[in-house]
Amino acid sequence: MESRHRRVQRLVAVIYLGIPVLLLVLVALIASTGSALAWIGCVVPLAMLVTGFVLRRRHRYQPRWWLGVAGLFGGLAGLMVTLFPLAVGVWWPAILALPGLIVGIVAGLALARAADRALLVPFVPELAGTPYELVFRLRGIPLAAVLVGADSVTIQSHPIPRSEHQFRTYPLTGITGTYEFSLSGAERLKFPIAVTHAVASEGPAVILQANGEDWVLPTNQSSTLIDVLTERREN
Repeated sequence: MESRHRRVQRLVAVIYLGIPVLLLVLVALIASTGSALAWIGCVVPLAMLVTGFVLRRRHRYQPRWWLGVAGLFGGLAGLMVTLFPLAVGVWWPAILALPGLIVGIVAGLALARAADRALLVPFVPELAGTPYELVFRLRGIPLAAVLVGADSVTIQSHPIPRSEHQFRTYPLTGITGTYEFSLSGAERLKFPIAVTHAVASEGPAVILQANGEDWVLPTNQSSTLIDVLTERREN
């Protein structure tokens, strides 16, 4: 697990710190060909670097944030590299602003996916003993997920819930039961939170009981989810 942890954290560092540093170098090179005022452009990558430094300390064990930050930083870098040359009188890169934005976002997302895969593939039971927040997607419910943290579990219908009706968080001590179940695909799924476009599909699921509420969570990783919850509850 130690080597996997180091590999994951290297990728996270590239997302949160590497992208801003690379952008800062490129902006500085461009600014050096112009007037002294052009150096003001370094404020943007410096702000990204400070933001990345702060957020990395908060998000380093929370994979749900890696994708968004990587896409944002990659997109900003793509835009800045193509538009900043205008400050030194070079106009033609501005034509590539939209492709630069797209390439930056795609590259950032690829880094986040690589970090996520480095953490979870192949899944090993030892992950339950790490501080990482583990994400389990729900089958048939777009964007919904179960987030298992070090001392709590969150079930949410949206990656960034906008109201308390879209998520529920329980302390691990509040979980009273977890059972493996199999759905036939004919059931009507009901949830204690607002969930749209829930489609019952045949396959494994987890019945989770917590604080008097019952959940039927369709996930292809049902046994793994139960094992992780059991391990973290015991620890």
